[in-house]
Amino acid sequence: MENIICVLGSDLQVCISKSPTCCTKKMEEEYQVAASQDMRHVLQTSSSTLKSLISQNAAAFQETLEALIKQAENHTSIVFCNTYPTIASEAAASVRAFFTDVGLFVFGADVNPEAFVHRFFDSLFPLVYSRLINPGVTRSSVEYSECVRLARQDVRPFGNIPQRVMGQMGRSLLPGRIFLQALNLGIEVINTTDHLPFSKDCSRALLKMRYCAHCQGRTPRKPCMGYCLNVLRGCLAQVVELNPHWHAYIRSLEELSDAMHGPHDIEHVLLDFHMLVRDAVMQAHLTGQQLSEQITKICGHPVRRPAQSARCSLNWSTVKHGAKISVRNAGMLANRRKEFINSLRLFSTFYGGLADQLCVNEVAAADGLPCWNGEGVVKSYTQQVVGNGIKAQSGNPEVKVKGFDPVINQIIDKLKHVNQLLQGQMTPKPDKWELLQLGSGGGLSEQLSGDCDDEDGCGGSGSGEVKRTLKITDCECTILTLI
Repeated sequence: MENIICVLGSDLQVCISKSPTCCTKKMEEEYQVAASQDMRHVLQTSSSTLKSLISQNAAAFQETLEALIKQAENHTSIVFCNTYPTIASEAAASVRAFFTDVGLFVFGADVNPEAFVHRFFDSLFPLVYSRLINPGVTRSSVEYSECVRLARQDVRPFGNIPQRVMGQMGRSLLPGRIFLQALNLGIEVINTTDHLPFSKDCSRALLKMRYCAHCQGRTPRKPCMGYCLNVLRGCLAQVVELNPHWHAYIRSLEELSDAMHGPHDIEHVLLDFHMLVRDAVMQAHLTGQQLSEQITKICGHPVRRPAQSARCSLNWSTVKHGAKISVRNAGMLANRRKEFINSLRLFSTFYGGLADQLCVNEVAAADGLPCWNGEGVVKSYTQQVVGNGIKAQSGNPEVKVKGFDPVINQIIDKLKHVNQLLQGQMTPKPDKWELLQLGSGGGLSEQLSGDCDDEDGCGGSGSGEVKRTLKITDCECTILTLI
């Protein structure tokens, strides 16, 4: 910066002094921009650890869930190849579609879980009926297969297993979905507060605290502690109002995480799905004669058409690789979630003490040292120091605070909403699916009915990476490569 001669009679707006000033109006304006940028950088630095903690774990949880879903899909494909090879090839598309929908739901898409569970079992029944109950080298017409498919929910060939799947999926997928969406909202809160515009009064106060000493040609001094507290408590008064809701947000995440365990967590439910499918097909096979009579009454006798026999082929290196990953990653999701919550708990009062943290660690002079009070260098700050929050700012001698910021109000509303959803998942109702739109401020968008009986467990959800492995026999199947 070029040398400026200190003169009287300046037209400064903030850095006004009875002594000669070294600043012009243009310099003061530049200092005001710099002061706000400096404070923005300090804010972003203070929240960087918290933001990184949430964003990195959100990405890790999603990656682990993607791998878990893929492994569950592979296990289900293996069951068909090993136990029911005559339908494995044709069932592959249904298995793939089912787990694609599982992933879409967990990661926030507006898909109907009840619908994709029904769709899977509806598509499976014609294959079971034509290949196992009425086996042969011929196949039914498309029209007859469609009739069999539509009759599935009436004749109930798989007993109550589809309803059990709906109940167990609801108890595991929905809490995991909400947990991920809540983490994304946490990132949104931090991004919002990191970039919240400072009010005009705050910007002027930051300028006075940070750069007005330069205009007097004084050696830069850090602001007095009390002075710093008044300025930052005034500038961040709106942000402090987030604190009780942020604290409740972390507590709700912790409680939901604690509830996401047991035999019906997302790991057990997904990796045990192949056993339910095996049992469902076995039940239909054992009651084949009765089912055949019922289908004949509904659909008549099939019109046979020649069919080529289909065999499944298996990529054994992929399967064995998946089995090794299953053992190695057992419980990884649950352990990582526990570590994450333990770390996150340290930030439960982050917004309540933000101004104090910045003054103590970054901005203010240490006690006993000469410091800047906005007008000159002094031994101590003599003005009244106000408390945190909007109500406490009426007596702030450094910053005028006016009402609530609409952006902060919006973030508070989102935190309230997600807290209600998180708490609702700790004691979820067994007969409801809830499709949620979070992060953008949306709320409950749809409710779908589902069945869950006592033997489903209907409690807890979401933990672990992969614990179960499958015994591989000499069969040729093609399954998807693990990610």
